[in-house]
Formats: sequence, C-alpha cells, structure tokens
Amino acid sequence: MKKLDNFSSCLDVLWHANFEFAKENEIYRTGIIWQFNLTLELAWKALQEILKLHGAAGAETGSPREILQLGYKLGFLNDSAVWLLMLKKRNVSVHLYNEDDIDEMILLVRDSFIPAFSALEKTLQEKLAEVRADWE
Repeated sequence: MKKLDNFSSCLDVLWHANFEFAKENEIYRTGIIWQFNLTLELAWKALQEILKLHGAAGAETGSPREILQLGYKLGFLNDSAVWLLMLKKRNVSVHLYNEDDIDEMILLVRDSFIPAFSALEKTLQEKLAEVRADWE
C-alpha cells in the first residue's frame, strides 16, 4: 500500500537522523523538524486509508485530529496524548525561532514522536495483513 510505504520511508529517515549532530547544526535541526512534519502528515493519511479498509465509520473524511481520534478509539493508536501533542507541535513548528523551543522539539521528536510513529507503523502493517488475509 503506497500510503503506508511512504509513511514507512519517511519514518526510516527520522530513525537514521543523527541527533548528536543536530545539536551543533542549525540546518540539520530544521531538517529533522521538517521530516517530522512530513512523517506526521503521511502517518495520519496511512492511518485513514487502513481505517477505511477496515470499514471504520467516519474514516472517509476528516481532519488529521479526527482521524487520529478515530484511530485511538478503535485501538490503532495507543497514546492519544502524544499524538495530540504532535499535532500541536506541527502547527507551531513553522514559528520556532527560539533555540530552546527548537531543542525541545528535537528532543520530543527523538524521545516521544519516533517511538509513537514506530508503534503506529507496526499496527498498520498488522491491520493491513488482517485485511489481506480476509481477502484470501
């Protein structure tokens, strides 16, 4: 599935980010933040697609927040607070000018957001396999 593949590819880039190097390099920090934004965008779209495959009512349309809430309600996501924080941080990330705010964002990406993305990726792969097994 293309949307899940795209999400997985973006997540792989974040996994391989050098967070030590980011401490010293402003452009690299900015790159990590933009990669986070792209990964989040692809994450909720992949979630939406697999929710639709599972016939989840309300998955056809919706904002990222609505899709994430539906995913949490149906057990596709396990930590709604982290996902809602991701949305909040995505919305303010284009206005990060203070080094302390940027450092905080980098730490959140490394310590909270990448693990949440990874858990979702695993769940989506499992849920896609369930749908494929039903088709056979």
